[in-house]
Amino acid sequence: MNKQKKEIIQVKNLTKQFKNLTAVDHVSFKVTRGERFAFLGPNGAGKSTTIRMLTTLLRPTSGRILVNGFDPSVDQDQVRQSFGIVFQDPSLDDELTAYENMEFHGMLYQVPVLLRRKRIQELLLLVDLWKRKDDLVKTFSGGMKRRLEIARGLLHHPKIFFLDEPTLGLDPQTRKQMWDYLLDLNKKEKVTIFFTTHYMEEAEQMAQCIAIIDHGKIIAQGTLDELKKQTGASSLENAFLKLTGDTIREETANGLDQMRMRRRMFSRR
Repeated sequence: MNKQKKEIIQVKNLTKQFKNLTAVDHVSFKVTRGERFAFLGPNGAGKSTTIRMLTTLLRPTSGRILVNGFDPSVDQDQVRQSFGIVFQDPSLDDELTAYENMEFHGMLYQVPVLLRRKRIQELLLLVDLWKRKDDLVKTFSGGMKRRLEIARGLLHHPKIFFLDEPTLGLDPQTRKQMWDYLLDLNKKEKVTIFFTTHYMEEAEQMAQCIAIIDHGKIIAQGTLDELKKQTGASSLENAFLKLTGDTIREETANGLDQMRMRRRMFSRR
């Protein structure tokens, strides 16, 4: 198997500048097909900017990206067909039912009608929402909305699944159930899982490879054991703090930004 087939994401010297700010500074990493990859960093470290470039929402200032063999700056449609995404904040339409949200997504991705209906039923059953398919999303709890977003993101059989803080604000039971779904998907369909989280235990338990970014640069990358050995720490959280410090960082993104990102993704369809 050659490298291009093995590595589903390749990033080389990726840089993004906003006027005088360098948000991402010559970042390089690779993600193997079927891998569970955690992308960690403090708020404002460059995680979201990197994900936006990987998912066609931002054009790099310089550097090279290949997602499933395609360049997001040139082959936008092919890249978008290759991934599903769950944003940090909800991006569902609260005035539509669960089924209608799924149907709309399937239409955007041009999933054939019969296959779309079959896939919607399979996924809503998977996330235990089939009985609520005709209920408006605004009546759902936070956990139910997150489960629906996962189902929606998987509708078109993506090869890569991006999850930006997927369990933020969820209770431990819902978090466990959600990861059970994702691990099962990863094992059965070999979907690559690329996720960010502030719950260090999630990355410890779920990630096969971890990259830590701070101030726009990758400052460490490897398995959990490799990062602990590198820092002399007893846990990922301690390793993370040794690498990034303990200064509190401010959030920069909000739910409206996430909705705008999703709309922009489909604006050229």
